[in-house]
Amino acid sequence: MNFNYLALAVPFFLFLIGLEFWVSKKKGKHFYNFNDTVSNLSIGIAERLLDGLTLGLFYFVYDYLYKHFAIFHIQPSVLSWIGLLLITDFLWYWYHRLGHEVNLLWSVHVVHHQSEEFNFTVSARITLFQAVARTFFWSLLPIVGFSAEMITTILLVHGLYPFFIHTRTVGKLGILEYILVTPSHHRVHHANNEQYLDKNYSDVFIIWDKLFGTFAEEIEEPTYGLTKPLNSNSFLWQHFHFMLEMGYAFKYAEGWREKLKMLFGKPEHINPTYRRVLEQKFVIHKTDKLHSTRFRNYVVLQMTLILITLFAFLLLEGQLGLATQIATTFIILITLVNCGAILEQRRWIFYLEYIRCFLILWISYIHFENTINPYFLSSIILIVTLYFKTLNRQYLRLIYGLHNN
Repeated sequence: MNFNYLALAVPFFLFLIGLEFWVSKKKGKHFYNFNDTVSNLSIGIAERLLDGLTLGLFYFVYDYLYKHFAIFHIQPSVLSWIGLLLITDFLWYWYHRLGHEVNLLWSVHVVHHQSEEFNFTVSARITLFQAVARTFFWSLLPIVGFSAEMITTILLVHGLYPFFIHTRTVGKLGILEYILVTPSHHRVHHANNEQYLDKNYSDVFIIWDKLFGTFAEEIEEPTYGLTKPLNSNSFLWQHFHFMLEMGYAFKYAEGWREKLKMLFGKPEHINPTYRRVLEQKFVIHKTDKLHSTRFRNYVVLQMTLILITLFAFLLLEGQLGLATQIATTFIILITLVNCGAILEQRRWIFYLEYIRCFLILWISYIHFENTINPYFLSSIILIVTLYFKTLNRQYLRLIYGLHNN
């Protein structure tokens, strides 16, 4: 069997997250929050899942551009690898900076800055939308003359480094502070303190910020998150809230000049009251009203199972049929939406459970059709459908300890 050994990154990163959590506890620090950690991991799981399905597409884009539009054909060597790393990091700086200064790009990057904590799990807050956006910037690399093989290799290295700078367990690193982006530099970037806003965009080498005047040293303890904190644990709202705000602002802007400013202007051009309007429209709220740990334990169980599923899915991706891949992808995404909805104590989560169970039964039948009786599966679906309201009521009582009024 052919295995995708890149899947081993999942347990490796989980081990490092656990190690950071243990170290922070030993130091008497509270760097992890339950809801925040679940949100961070949920977004990271979705990105890892969808990125695995689209990686081939990105490679095709780089390869096509290289074969048809390359100005040079640069051969691998020590100097060309160093040059590729520097150019990649330079393009990242400008993608990242524009991601904070242009609404369209901020709408896909904002997810990375929503966490009000700062730890290894925050590095997982990358979305497929962001991956697509930065691919446009990196598409300059094959046009310059770097092959798709070189680009994808360097992007793996370039993508790995930022994980290690999302931490509060490491202080300043002496002479490295003048060369590399360190945890101290990146804490500044994630801070919402006024003196730290729009600083330290670099990814690997801090030289770009010092060259273009966007560097700030960590002096006072940062506070983290958006300047206007997101009022939700919802997986969907975290992904799409600014897109909706931008669309709402575009709709009510007068004249095309103002409308274009809503798309290509700075985030501060968006009226902050629009979010409150949309929050009320979509009944978005963050709540900790329940003191019962039952729903949290259920979220932990779901996250554990879905991480195991993700690892197996990535490891065996080449062995799975298209139907299984699609169904598994939907099961994982539905679970992530479900976990966020449970943290918000939504009453409609049983509908997601129903769809998820149906998909699990379908996959089971595909792989074990010789041992599973289709009439038995149909009977289960029929019973659940007939007793849907009763099961929904019992489910909510079990998870939240509340009656479904």
